[in-house]
Amino acid sequence: MTTRILPAAGDPDAARSIVALLSQLPDAEPAPPVPDSTSLLDTLGRLAADSVDELPEVVLVHERIGPVPALELVREVALRFPAVGVVLLSSDAGPGVFSAAMDSGARGLVGLPLHYEELAARVGAAAQWSAGVRRHLGRGAEVFSGPGGRVVTVTGAKGGVGTTFTAVQFALAAAASGRRTALVDLDLQAGDVGSYLDVQFRRSIADLAGIQDISPRVLQDAVYEDRTGLALLLAPADGERGEELDERATRQVLSALRARYELVVVDCGTQVTGANATAVEQADVAVLVTTPDVVSVRAAKRMVRMWERLQVRKAEDTAMVVNRWSKHTEIQPSLIEKITKTRPTRTPVPAAFKELQGVVDAGRVQDLDNRSTVKQALWALAGELGLLSSAAPEASATAAAGTALAVRTAGPVARLRRGREG
Repeated sequence: MTTRILPAAGDPDAARSIVALLSQLPDAEPAPPVPDSTSLLDTLGRLAADSVDELPEVVLVHERIGPVPALELVREVALRFPAVGVVLLSSDAGPGVFSAAMDSGARGLVGLPLHYEELAARVGAAAQWSAGVRRHLGRGAEVFSGPGGRVVTVTGAKGGVGTTFTAVQFALAAAASGRRTALVDLDLQAGDVGSYLDVQFRRSIADLAGIQDISPRVLQDAVYEDRTGLALLLAPADGERGEELDERATRQVLSALRARYELVVVDCGTQVTGANATAVEQADVAVLVTTPDVVSVRAAKRMVRMWERLQVRKAEDTAMVVNRWSKHTEIQPSLIEKITKTRPTRTPVPAAFKELQGVVDAGRVQDLDNRSTVKQALWALAGELGLLSSAAPEASATAAAGTALAVRTAGPVARLRRGREG
């Protein structure tokens, strides 16, 4: 039986050494190494989506991988792809690291520098374990989708573009379609999800920051089960407590939510912090919201570039949502897509704030009328992004603005084009 092995190593010399040694193993088929954690998770996700049979039996994670630390990456791979055997490569093969690797879900630990016999033994054991799990669970694609469901993040190009409203409507649409949905407010200093839904709760996501193992009971205590059917994990009332939530804590919280809910919608606000950057990196779907004006589009481009520099998200893997659009807007969605190089969505959200003002001021956006063109567009977008388990009535209306419209070259468009190379 051929064992497919995917190495992940940030150091090119280490990657070459690993591949050279793997090629000597009998019946081993090493894949080209991936250089970072983002590439590894993207590769595994793409392979799992194409076909279960395309997934490797073994993944090797080098200790100097980045930007996600090696043990956190081992935990993430083991959680999202539970029938893939993960082996950690570390210069410290002592009992402490071994125990931490096993707790994270690794199937073995190999000391550095690599030795043929030890590598062969650990890879062989991980491959046998992977084959046994696959036989036990069956070979259906659902086995490798990870426990629970998907994570979608909603980020704003700048303040005031409608980020929270979009996230709330996505979550409401998913819940109405029958999906068990959690809505997380990760705008840690200025979160308004509770205000939009008229909810006050003593617990927040900050209460989970210092907990090493988030059990279902601990998570249940922090989550507010709203009458809309949403499970809400709110931002802290005291904004300074947001600093308690670091990258490690964010990964743990999202992993715990992913294990319990079919869909996790995360409002990431408009600022890039360690916590929301981690969420965007982990997300199955990353949405960036902008409005069709020069300042917001430039902010969207700036956000996408920052994500790419930080190796958080590639532009082409980001779905752009254009809010407050009208056919008279000079900056049309097609131009925004070219400027930001993001993945287009077919449904822009119309500019119709009068429909929203009453429910927003009352803090009851869940009561927005089904005839609202804004609600229809956002629920249609939720379906387009794959967030619904079945077509909700409100999402059945197609957006007339789905087709690309001609872009006029005067006014703000000219300003944007002058700044496209900046």
